[in-house]
Amino acid sequence: MHRDHAGAARRQLAGRALDPIGLGCMGLTHGYGVPPAPEDAARVLRAALDLGYDHLDTARLYGAGRNEELIGTALQGRRRDFFLASKLGIVIDGAKRRTDCRPETIRSEVEQSLGRLGTDHIDLYYLHRRDFAVPIEESVGAMGELVAAGKIGAIGLSEMSAETLRRAHAAHPIAAMQTEYSPWTRNVEIAVLEATRELGVALVAFSPLARGVLAGGLDDRAVLRPDDIRYTQPRFSAENWPRNRALAQAFARIAAEEGVTPAQLSLGWVLSRGDHVHVIPGTTSLAHLAENRARGGWCPPPPVVERIDAVINQQTVAGHRYAQAMRRTIDTEDFG
Repeated sequence: MHRDHAGAARRQLAGRALDPIGLGCMGLTHGYGVPPAPEDAARVLRAALDLGYDHLDTARLYGAGRNEELIGTALQGRRRDFFLASKLGIVIDGAKRRTDCRPETIRSEVEQSLGRLGTDHIDLYYLHRRDFAVPIEESVGAMGELVAAGKIGAIGLSEMSAETLRRAHAAHPIAAMQTEYSPWTRNVEIAVLEATRELGVALVAFSPLARGVLAGGLDDRAVLRPDDIRYTQPRFSAENWPRNRALAQAFARIAAEEGVTPAQLSLGWVLSRGDHVHVIPGTTSLAHLAENRARGGWCPPPPVVERIDAVINQQTVAGHRYAQAMRRTIDTEDFG
């Protein structure tokens, strides 16, 4: 088994052997309050490559294209140093958000993304959400044309169900399913985790640190700003937060006993769920960037995994991961 210089066993993604810990780039321009200045965000990206990160994940949605532009500008001349993933399909029109995965939109969006990224190909291109008005086979068919044209290397789906994955995979090979997965978000365990394993599809876990909670990144919900996506999520409400904060504290105690940081324990827990699983934690901190990768692909031993599962699970976490309006846009199986 090939290992990189940090000792992490590489895992397959879209035909490439990659470090299982990639970098989710969203927070560099979007999502968690005021993003860093562009020069600081660029410094994080360059430091990531220097540390050995070889999988960067972005999307047209993030910062309305600014995230892709940041990568294209900051990493100019280093395109061969990393595997590039991006996404299309979520469109923001003023205060409204919609999904558009029509073939004509896909063909237009890829050209715009390639321009912003300053490259002639995207290694993995995801449908960011299911477009319920367009058969998944039509969307995937258009993506397949992009593969044939050499504009993208492989097709991914994001936040979709096992049934949708199977339909899409029958129309064209799907390389990856990206979805939220951490000890406190386990929807994937209903069906998608097993479906990806069965079909030979990589599972790419976003928010593997539970939106920073299991990394010790939030203690007082009062610090959340209205422009932070967590501000309106049920798990951070005044009613639910005390219970969830207690879970994070219990998790941190387990990490301390194991001699790792909470972030390293959470990443290791997710990676332990299958050798086809990858994680893409995001950060704007150089220190956290190094911390997240310092233990390589380490996974906690089974007794520790069992302790975590007993403390944090679907029954003990208070609140749904999304508000009701957002839940209606998600195709992934839900606990109800």
